[in-house]
Amino acid sequence: MRLENRDFSILKELYRWKFCLGRHIKALCDFTGARACDRRLKVLIDAKYIERKKVLYGVPSLYYLTKKGKTLLGVSLYQDRDNIARIPHHIAVLDTVCYFKEKHSLKLEDIKSEKELHSVDGFGVRKHKPDFVIVKDNQNIAVEVELTLKAKRRFEENVKSNFLNYNKQIWIVPRTETKISSLLANWQASYDKIEILVLEEIVR
Repeated sequence: MRLENRDFSILKELYRWKFCLGRHIKALCDFTGARACDRRLKVLIDAKYIERKKVLYGVPSLYYLTKKGKTLLGVSLYQDRDNIARIPHHIAVLDTVCYFKEKHSLKLEDIKSEKELHSVDGFGVRKHKPDFVIVKDNQNIAVEVELTLKAKRRFEENVKSNFLNYNKQIWIVPRTETKISSLLANWQASYDKIEILVLEEIVR
């Protein structure tokens, strides 16, 4: 098959986000409609560059990069392990990425995934990285999606790390998780430039 520029964009996005839903590919790769996006994804599946898998009940099928697709991109053939419990978080992160891309007219290169951020560090002690970073107007903005409350000490360490390494941090929190929002609001006095957004508003 003859690959188009947008096909390479699809493969690259699947690699740096580990997997995507069809709606994420549509938004990230600027398809005008879901039907056109689905047709192109089917072509790439038939050519064995990507695969479509049903992983979790109640969640649409996920698209992954195959070994053939990774070979084409010239990236590691290592297979990221599926953590079923993390899939809802990962989907929420991608929904947030699409939201900011649309809202702020971002280019794909303006957005750095957690996977890309870790790759810069190389081997060694794994440092905290945000879910993704927006690089715009000489500002580095950390974006975090927090669906459930983690240990308070670890949570604050992540907030402090973002405060020290980025110009601003934005936290996306479900409306029902008032404890998370309350902690973040309290820490705004110590760590300035913390913004809190409601997940449901972003998804809508």
